[in-house]
Amino acid sequence: MRYFVVALAALLVGCSSVQDKKSSSVEVNSAQIKNTLYYLASDELKGRDTGSEGGMLAAKYLSNELKKYGIAPLFKSYNDTITQAANAWNVVGVIPGSDKELAKEVIVLGAHYDHIGIIEPIDGDAIANGANDNAAGTAIALEVARNVKLSNPKRTIVIAFFTGEEKGLWGAEHLSSRMKKEGIQVVGMLNYEMLGIPMKRSYMAYLTGYDMSTMAEKINEFAGKALVGKLDEAEKYQLFKRSDNYPFYQVFGVPCQSFSSFDFTNSEYYHHVKDEAHLMDLEFMTSFTKEMIPVVVKIANMPKGELRNK
Repeated sequence: MRYFVVALAALLVGCSSVQDKKSSSVEVNSAQIKNTLYYLASDELKGRDTGSEGGMLAAKYLSNELKKYGIAPLFKSYNDTITQAANAWNVVGVIPGSDKELAKEVIVLGAHYDHIGIIEPIDGDAIANGANDNAAGTAIALEVARNVKLSNPKRTIVIAFFTGEEKGLWGAEHLSSRMKKEGIQVVGMLNYEMLGIPMKRSYMAYLTGYDMSTMAEKINEFAGKALVGKLDEAEKYQLFKRSDNYPFYQVFGVPCQSFSSFDFTNSEYYHHVKDEAHLMDLEFMTSFTKEMIPVVVKIANMPKGELRNK
């Protein structure tokens, strides 16, 4: 696994009860999750290697989806071109906050859309499709962002799809540094990583860096259940440092953590040509997305200071 500052926040359009009504009325589009998953993990994109034609096609798809959902680009375009490779860019959109003060604070929703491309053939197949890693997380993040947009959040939400994660977190390193230089006040980052297959546990996903902040307890409080848990293997292998949350943590020093359901027992196809879309559990992905949407909305709307490092 490897905002500019929003100067013009949207005006308040209603009281919190109206916002809660909006957030409770949205519905997860399972077909859209499936469409994104299957397209990104298709042979046509040839594993979405950073800077490849498939990677550029994936970026174009994600930009078009954000535009379709009325999520504006954070910068002049959706493309945040990285410096570490040619023909490679993050795709970044913004949902302006509706509260005059809280809109100055930014929550980042992230997922990497790249994978490792063409590898040594196995049974004649050389395309590492990257369905679980990380077409699944990307599809979930996109659907969460679409619904959060409809809820009119108080804080500003940045939705970032990263390239170069597999090369060494290139995209997240680039974007976090750019946002810091442009004076954007990131107060938290929720990253979606390898969420295509469920675990046989009492919670739906684990949260990397579980004990480092109040994020886990706030998520479970808002969900009304143990939505996230702690995975010992994640601590053992330092997974907190191995996905796109980590550069944001390094740059901003605020809670930046990843959700994942890859627990080292439920999939044998990590970085493998058989990491294919048809092996993903769409019902689980849809259920997790449905649980996440109200949680993210409540994080976007909660009072200042409740999301913090310990």
